[in-house]
Amino acid sequence: MGPMMRAEEESPPWLIPLLRANYFVPCSIHADSNKSECNMFCLDCTSSSFCSYCLTNHKSHRVLQIRRSSYHNVVRVNEIQKYIDISCVQTYIINSARIVFLNERPQPRIGKGVTNTCEICCRSLLDSFRFCSLGCKLGGMKRGNQSLTFSLKGKHGREYQGGEESDEATTPTKIRKTCAFNRLMNGLSISTDYFSGDQWSSSSSGDESGFNLSPGTPPIYNHRNSSRRKGVPQRAPF
Repeated sequence: MGPMMRAEEESPPWLIPLLRANYFVPCSIHADSNKSECNMFCLDCTSSSFCSYCLTNHKSHRVLQIRRSSYHNVVRVNEIQKYIDISCVQTYIINSARIVFLNERPQPRIGKGVTNTCEICCRSLLDSFRFCSLGCKLGGMKRGNQSLTFSLKGKHGREYQGGEESDEATTPTKIRKTCAFNRLMNGLSISTDYFSGDQWSSSSSGDESGFNLSPGTPPIYNHRNSSRRKGVPQRAPF
């Protein structure tokens, strides 16, 4: 199997259409509406980009929002890393959000003191990265680098199915906490239903006389007065 075929087989089928799509162009369907630029891409349809008004046609689909930074298309890391492995690609923080560039960004002249550059477009990078964008990593795979992949692996070696797993893995401790919380909420619900009859007014009515689940304020205890010993009573003179 050649490097080109391996890169295409080990990449998700939507990756190349995502990189080649045209973004921030007027939507052909909602051109007369405000903010109808095409900045969305559906990973399940893998067709062309679309605007936010077209989201109704992609319900329950995996949709990415494309953003712009210095006239280049980017995507947030917390969105794209659910579906592909973005290791070896340098990320950036823009407007308090970590992003990754979609395509290569050639640098005409390398600055002085630069010790590491992108293996595809020679963009200056930090020493711990090899590529500046997802497209450059794909280009490295097409060159035959066997260590590169976009496939996500689970903790036990199973392939990660994008979108089906949350960022935080579910642990037994987490499950026990969830069950305990559900039992607590069920108990509170029963108590509220019991006291919402004739004896107490409903807590959802907004009346201050309703049943309040919050604890009362404890009485103020003055430690200074408690440490003071009471003196011997003196009889008043006649």
